[in-house]
Amino acid sequence: MRLTLNRKNKQTLDKGTIFLLLSLFIIQCSNNYVDDIDRSSLYQYEQGYPEVTFTSAGVIDEQTEKTQINVSAEIIHRSLIFKKIDSLYKANVLLEVQLFDKLNRVDFVNSYQFPFTISLNSKQYPNNGGKYIFTRFFDALPGDFIVNVLVTDLSTNKQTIRSSTAFIPDPNDNSSHITNIRVYSKESTNDSTYTPATSFDLSETSDSIKFTFQVTNNNSKTGLNLKSRLIKFNSDTTSARPLSWTNYTPSSLPYIGISYSKFDEIASSTRLIRQEGNVSIDFIFSNLQRGNYRFEVFTLDDQISEERLYRAREFSIKSRNYPNLKTPVELAAPLVYLMDKDEHKKLMSIRSPMAMKREIDKFWLNSIKNERIAQTVIQLYYERVEEANKQFSNFKEGWKTDLGMMYILFGPPRYINSSLNDMVWSYSTNLYDPETNFLFKKPKVKSKFYPFDNYILQRNQQYFSVQYQQIQTWLSGNILKDNL
Repeated sequence: MRLTLNRKNKQTLDKGTIFLLLSLFIIQCSNNYVDDIDRSSLYQYEQGYPEVTFTSAGVIDEQTEKTQINVSAEIIHRSLIFKKIDSLYKANVLLEVQLFDKLNRVDFVNSYQFPFTISLNSKQYPNNGGKYIFTRFFDALPGDFIVNVLVTDLSTNKQTIRSSTAFIPDPNDNSSHITNIRVYSKESTNDSTYTPATSFDLSETSDSIKFTFQVTNNNSKTGLNLKSRLIKFNSDTTSARPLSWTNYTPSSLPYIGISYSKFDEIASSTRLIRQEGNVSIDFIFSNLQRGNYRFEVFTLDDQISEERLYRAREFSIKSRNYPNLKTPVELAAPLVYLMDKDEHKKLMSIRSPMAMKREIDKFWLNSIKNERIAQTVIQLYYERVEEANKQFSNFKEGWKTDLGMMYILFGPPRYINSSLNDMVWSYSTNLYDPETNFLFKKPKVKSKFYPFDNYILQRNQQYFSVQYQQIQTWLSGNILKDNL
């Protein structure tokens, strides 16, 4: 089902329909409800520092009713310094969890330190997709918390800090609550083990995704009429268009990025909870396709009320090994910036992974001729694609964004000048040279209503020769010594 609020049709709606749409509108747009939409952590990347994603959630132990905070974190192996000791590669890490009172941010509740060593054998190291998973439960009183996770690579003393929030309901008060929604995934139908999803981005390889939350029901007479649903938003998934093409129109999806007013309802269910006390609920969805989703839970009442309970978790399904590239399809797709349209379309139409890999190798070797130089150029190109994924991802893969395309083709700029909605990337010391300065604009300011940085390049026909020359620099192998 596709739901679109259309003001032109408003006068023709009967009262019941107006009430329903108004209820949905309040659920989606009220400040209180937007505050209860969790997106976990978007990918944050700083070269040379530990790569960390994490999530936190308040929980109540079903047996003891002990209130706790669940913290789950992932640390990417490749972002750490490993030293070979005997036959193993080892990295020494310190992970610290800090809990703060959200109402009084200087009120330090507690701190926990976990020093540990990650050991890998020669087959595991190096591995693009290798990661260390940390998950713990920490006792805490009911309330709202700020949770910090600090990860230090003890070989370099470089530290990464990530922050999140967690809410623990009081199981003994007179109000009903919904806890934070936790997300887990598993990659195989033969595997019964779910692992925590610690970021906004999930892999399309997930066989199934599980959402788990708890409801404290303190009114057993009337109960809680609870609705849960999974919706998929209309969002842009295309790669960036050439620099010299026309600019996107304001009504186009690439300009808007993601439309929160247009979505498909994938699944929904309603449940009346009469059991008093703490109730745990799980929902499992299988084989979700790429795109941007929201799983939400809310109470159904006979009247619109500020006391309506609402929780939501947004997430994005991206490529199999995201943000890394491993499969032939993942390696072929970003070549759209070096190939002409028909050539790339033909490459992407190949069904056999082995045949696609041969065509990718043929493309590079036919262009550069020298195998040694070609290998170095290929490594540089895909390093930039992966870094673009880590730095510029939003509702779509980072390499598909305008910033990602510029970063891949031209590398990091010499200078960046930013204002609220504008950003200029300069590739020379001459800030007035139109061929080495690129202006990006944001259609929307990043906020809790629109949580993404979506910078769009201001295209110009004069960029045709600039992009053409840069492509030739790549295909000749001269990118190793020359750039813009």
